[in-house]
Amino acid sequence: MSRVLVTGGAGFIGSHLVEHLLVQGHSILVVDDLSTGLEHQVPVHPEVELVCSTVDQWLADEPSESFFEAYHLAAAVGVRKVVEDPFGTIINNVVETAGLLQFLAKSSTPTLLASTSEVYGVGHGRPFRESDDSVYGPTTVARWSYAHSKAVDEHLAFALEETLPSVVIRFFNTVGPRQRGDWGMVLPRFVQAAMANTPIEVHGNGMQKRCFADVRDIVGALPRILHTPNARGLPVNVGHDEPISILELAELVRKVLNSDSPIRIVPYKEVWGRGFQDLQERIPDLARARNLVSLPPSRPLAETIRDLAESIRTEDSL
Repeated sequence: MSRVLVTGGAGFIGSHLVEHLLVQGHSILVVDDLSTGLEHQVPVHPEVELVCSTVDQWLADEPSESFFEAYHLAAAVGVRKVVEDPFGTIINNVVETAGLLQFLAKSSTPTLLASTSEVYGVGHGRPFRESDDSVYGPTTVARWSYAHSKAVDEHLAFALEETLPSVVIRFFNTVGPRQRGDWGMVLPRFVQAAMANTPIEVHGNGMQKRCFADVRDIVGALPRILHTPNARGLPVNVGHDEPISILELAELVRKVLNSDSPIRIVPYKEVWGRGFQDLQERIPDLARARNLVSLPPSRPLAETIRDLAESIRTEDSL
């Protein structure tokens, strides 16, 4: 049985990936400091081991085992966390990733590095293609520290390509069961408000467009992309490519959950302070991913909303 490393495996995407890898017959080591992940999201199974630690702390113990493959998902996540702690975001995302990639390069472990659509910054491509330039706002705006840090992570992986067979996945607005709104994620925020019949706060003017992909449609593609030789050394967009405005999303959540919540438009400056920058559109070009592997059809967003609401009810009952 092959041994697989998943950092951040107690988190939203990570826990779904661990479940998928377990079904595929792997033995899995999860390294997660539980700063945003939850221990009970890691499957209780004899072939799953959880180490509650930062990646740096785990590496400091000089682990001697080698792995069949690795998935590095551990990172600072969420707009609120990034804005509130930009220094910690940079340290967490860059320093820990550098140490882990150096460790994995020693054994040439095939590695999937989780990146983000944020690396495109305010880029001018519509839709965003992996070959597009990255264009960021000023370094005085804390919001861009996350984008910069993940871009550096990508550079680190590509710089080690002679000894580290890797692929970079740029996630676009992945949503679904187990996602929480604590750190500013829009869909669980809306769902939680709708369930409580409290105002659904739409930040900005609500006309900004995003594409939401269910995590359960995404995780199965990750090992297949990693196992595809033509994907090595490349960034790959992964997500859904049908946009919906944030205001339309709020209205859909209210309708699906039969909620009486009013929708409240809140200017960015009231939430994040002056100088916050956002994009009006964030839509991926998925041609590269579709050429590498067959992406499954995306399940209806209404189904995702209902399932996310049920997972929040379950979480609240624990």
